[in-house]
Amino acid sequence: MSCVLFKELESVCGQKIGVATLNSEKSLNALNMDMIQLLTPQLQAWKEDDSIALVLLEGAGAKSFCAGGDVVSLYKAMATEENGKSDPSNYIETFFTAEYKLDYLIHRFEKPILLWGNGIIMGGGLGLMAGASHKVVTETARIAMPEITIGLYPDVGGSFFLNKMPDQVGLFLGLTGASMNCEDARFVGLADYYIKHDIKADIIEKLLITKWGKTKSLNHDKLSEVLQGFQNTSGKPPVSEVKNHIKSISAMSDFESLTDKVNYLLNIEIEDKWFNRAQKGLSHGSPLSAHLVFQQLKHAQGFSLGDCFRQELSMSVQCGRFGEFKEGVRALLIDKDGKPNWQFSDLNSVPQESIAPFFESLWDKEAHPLATLGKE
Repeated sequence: MSCVLFKELESVCGQKIGVATLNSEKSLNALNMDMIQLLTPQLQAWKEDDSIALVLLEGAGAKSFCAGGDVVSLYKAMATEENGKSDPSNYIETFFTAEYKLDYLIHRFEKPILLWGNGIIMGGGLGLMAGASHKVVTETARIAMPEITIGLYPDVGGSFFLNKMPDQVGLFLGLTGASMNCEDARFVGLADYYIKHDIKADIIEKLLITKWGKTKSLNHDKLSEVLQGFQNTSGKPPVSEVKNHIKSISAMSDFESLTDKVNYLLNIEIEDKWFNRAQKGLSHGSPLSAHLVFQQLKHAQGFSLGDCFRQELSMSVQCGRFGEFKEGVRALLIDKDGKPNWQFSDLNSVPQESIAPFFESLWDKEAHPLATLGKE
């Protein structure tokens, strides 16, 4: 069976809803290359099809929308890469280029995209979610960008959406990999509506009797009205942990250097399971990744969405070359020993000359694989 299922549902007015379902429950719908290569042309076709009023993007099963990118396949590519050169046949470059093009397409889709954010939504899944026009989270939503735990950094547009969060929150989430619930996601701008998962079928039924038109902006408004109505009947969501700790998080701005910010966070003495897990994620993560997150958000301030993805592609290919990413995936998902051998023991051990190459483009401007993003 296909790893992405597509169908079109016809509404009472003749306009259709395109439904794309990530269909790999065993992997928690982890985003792999086959999924990307199926989703991209289908979304492009629906974008251009006047009979399609909106798109629903969902994950199969009840556990996860998408638990992240398929980093195991990336690990295998890194394990067999011999010369480390960047060329079109390099799987690392090919995968991230295709993934970022798909993410960008969703951000710039124009027609409404309803993303059903149920269960686990991490990494690459958040890349799909962030660009959707109507982002729904359910009571089981668990959202994170935990790349620091595998020697990577928050990519898939994290340079763009983390910088839009309240003061220091984006940096905090990137440094700690902290897990967010549905209300956290709404607080930081990663979700629009909280709706209980068990009324999803009722929502689809309502969408099918809605009179969609040809005007995209009016269809956006109609979808918003439907979702707002169901949110009003979904009861009170759980408390936002991020909002609860916003005073402590925003106080990171009192410190200029990354080392001082991290020391501040680690030295906060508090008996709180959520915050303590965030501290643990920070202390066990890759020191190099911490520097990448810090510099990533500084570099990308004021960047367009296209420029963010262009910077991230260079960073991701460099991560594939450097070895930290490979070691992080090995420890977490291959050998599963939970003991990554990071190349640097702490933040102060990371030399500037190791960080700088991640922010140098690997291509001339015109030759960049993502050169056309924002130019269409």
